[in-house]
Amino acid sequence: MDAFDAGAGGLLKQPKSVWATAGASVVAFMGIGLVDPILPSIAQGLDATASQVSLLFTSYFLITAVAMLVTGFVSSRIGGKKTLLLGLAFVVLFAGLAGTSGSVGELVGFRAGWGLGNALFVSTALAVIVGAAAGGSAAAILLYESALGLGMACGPLLGALLGDASWRYPFFGTAFLMAVGFLCITVFLKEQPKPASKTSLLDPLKALGHGGLASAAVSAFFYNYTFFTVLAFTPFVLNMSPYRSGAVFFAWGVLLAVFSVIVAPRLQERFGSLKVLGGSLVLLAADVLVLGYGSHTAAVVCTILSGAFIGVNNTVYTELALGVSDAPRPVASAGYNFVRWFAAAAAPFFAPKIEEWTDVHIPFVVAAVTAVAGAAVVVVRRKALTNEAEEPEPQHATEDGVAAFAN
Repeated sequence: MDAFDAGAGGLLKQPKSVWATAGASVVAFMGIGLVDPILPSIAQGLDATASQVSLLFTSYFLITAVAMLVTGFVSSRIGGKKTLLLGLAFVVLFAGLAGTSGSVGELVGFRAGWGLGNALFVSTALAVIVGAAAGGSAAAILLYESALGLGMACGPLLGALLGDASWRYPFFGTAFLMAVGFLCITVFLKEQPKPASKTSLLDPLKALGHGGLASAAVSAFFYNYTFFTVLAFTPFVLNMSPYRSGAVFFAWGVLLAVFSVIVAPRLQERFGSLKVLGGSLVLLAADVLVLGYGSHTAAVVCTILSGAFIGVNNTVYTELALGVSDAPRPVASAGYNFVRWFAAAAAPFFAPKIEEWTDVHIPFVVAAVTAVAGAAVVVVRRKALTNEAEEPEPQHATEDGVAAFAN
């Protein structure tokens, strides 16, 4: 909470360049959950199955994972502003093309290009905001975390509002908003200094040779499978109108933001990072089991409630991952995210396939098992993770945590 308190006073006193980047960041994070409420509508509109439509997440995050090896390489050579603009240009192009898709295959392909653009943008945005912000890094980090939470919450809401008329409109809306962000950053953001040393494509992979970072990445891989089973598969189980589904995932996003920014740091201060993470993962496992086997009302409640556990996990995981490694922060962040985003690509593909092979309950059983597996890795490898868990550096840990999630 120190960073939160310290940054609150200077949060609103920021230059236009910071607001331009933060505003574009909101839209970038909106893109993650944008398709949630309209997945059933897309399936109906393109005559596709749930497993085919879920590839929208798989292609997006598969490209995002691979792009983790590229973003540092690019930004360390062309600079922060050019990397942001390149990422925004990709999003504008491919989000617009996604709205014109005539088949689910085209839509999946355009979504992959969107993922590349989003990876380039969000992996650079925090460093740019911190470099351009007034009032110290605490205010900048708080602003970025707020943008992250607002985007995750509002993405499903925008998808519902525009998607109620047509599943194509949310894609066009995102392209328009990101084009506005492109213009604002072009006008208001000055070029940031390039890093002192250039990052190679293999540096993030070499960083995973550190036992603590590798442990955090593997545990986060299992957790992300659970996370994205909820995000990508649950809309089909709820089977609600875009408005109702959007409202559910808006409430989910609000809890995610509140627990990530406010609750998680307080829990860590009182109980320690490893205990908080292990407990939250076990509670998430129980939550998704009830989601899978309970009534429709219970499924709605548990979907929303999962946002609280996901918010806590996101904060703690990224702080552990970045704090435990001796590699430079951007490099460690890229290696960690390279591993965990593969699970975000796998879950949307396998969850509907598992339903086809078995029944609608089993994907949630698998998700519960992966959450427990993530907790088991934390317990077994607690010594490798103890450094950061027992001696956190609040300001730096928060900064790293946001960077890792963004990347």
